[in-house]
Amino acid sequence: MIKQVLAEAEDHMKKSIEVLQSDLQGIRTGRASPALIERLRVEYYGTLTKLVELASIAAPEPQLLTIRPYDPGAMKEIERAILQSDLGLQPSNDGKLIRLPIPPLTEERRRELTKGVAKRVEEARVAVRNCRRDSLNDMRELEKEKLIPEDEFYVGKDDLQELTDRYIKLVDQIGHTKEQEIMEI
Repeated sequence: MIKQVLAEAEDHMKKSIEVLQSDLQGIRTGRASPALIERLRVEYYGTLTKLVELASIAAPEPQLLTIRPYDPGAMKEIERAILQSDLGLQPSNDGKLIRLPIPPLTEERRRELTKGVAKRVEEARVAVRNCRRDSLNDMRELEKEKLIPEDEFYVGKDDLQELTDRYIKLVDQIGHTKEQEIMEI
């Protein structure tokens, strides 16, 4: 039973890591990456749709993204979504293709981005700790209902703490890597 609780906890912790990684992919580092705008929501015929579902996105140069809509009628909506996002990018449209130049980051903007990364990393830490708390409560319930002996509860508690420490360390490592990437000139 303890192994099942630990497996569920690890699964939830892995999901927290995946959410953190997908969030951090959307943070701009001065290099053009399609991940920067893939999840951008565009109003398309009254429905909010991810940009990646409406257009092909490419990075032909290190400082340029190109967006080729599948439906040329969606160009205006895509441009509007880019302008309304907090990315600070200016699209240019030639009728068939939207070019999105990625300007170099200023030192001030880099610091703001690292603060955003730190905030997301802290949210991921909290999510991992919440998984630990929920699993610990599940183990306590099993012990109260006499489904597991007390010594097995304490062994499971120690294993859960080791698992939590491992995932917290992984979260910190991912955050540190992203901060270094942002501060790199």
